[in-house]
Amino acid sequence: MTGTALVTGASSGIGEATAKGLLAAGYIVYAGARRVDAMRSLEEAGARVLSLDVTDDASMTAAVDAILRETGRIDVNVFGLARLTQLVLPTMRAQCAGRIVNVSSVSGKIGEPFGCWYHASKHALEGLSDSLRMELRPFGIDVVIIEPGSTRTEWGGIARDSLTRHSGEGPYRDGARAHVRMMTSISEGSLPKPPSEVAATIVKAVRSGRPRTRYPTGGGARLALFLRRTLSDRGFDTVIRLATDRARRSMTKAPL
Repeated sequence: MTGTALVTGASSGIGEATAKGLLAAGYIVYAGARRVDAMRSLEEAGARVLSLDVTDDASMTAAVDAILRETGRIDVNVFGLARLTQLVLPTMRAQCAGRIVNVSSVSGKIGEPFGCWYHASKHALEGLSDSLRMELRPFGIDVVIIEPGSTRTEWGGIARDSLTRHSGEGPYRDGARAHVRMMTSISEGSLPKPPSEVAATIVKAVRSGRPRTRYPTGGGARLALFLRRTLSDRGFDTVIRLATDRARRSMTKAPL
């Protein structure tokens, strides 16, 4: 399968690596992000860059209209959430083909302290994708979920800075600082994998004649999902608590 791919969040990390991987596989790639200037290397590699803000309906509509005007079809929608998916579905239904690849996370199957809204959004994406998969099967449209584990992108630093800013003081101070310490320890270790590893999994899912419904990938993904399946809720809570407690003890030697 080759065709036209829309990759959102393509200015860095997994999105950028995915756009490069799809270009190498022979796809026409539209790379969308708010930071168009950050996609210059993708443009030089052959991608068609778009100004795209997935929180702005007009921006998404304009991007999809531009793609259809230039190519007449959309075959792969990577990272598309609810509204962007709605915009591309009429064309996919009409052509009786297409593949939606939603990047979730192991966080869509587990929970951890101080990650309520992020985990809630990923749990929602899992449910949305499962429902879409069944709804769209009669139209020949596949829906695939990618579940990355620890990945070496700028997201980790953003998450730590946000947690420190919002909860580094006040009633959650000790727990928040310990959790930041744990996240920092993980990011500096060997667990995080490069975005290219996740991108390779996405390209595999896109090119497969019969893709799996889910693809765990990246650092610790399979282990985290295995533990969540086999342990009770309390048991998994204990695993997370022990990791956080270890980080809290280390703070007495190296305060944040």
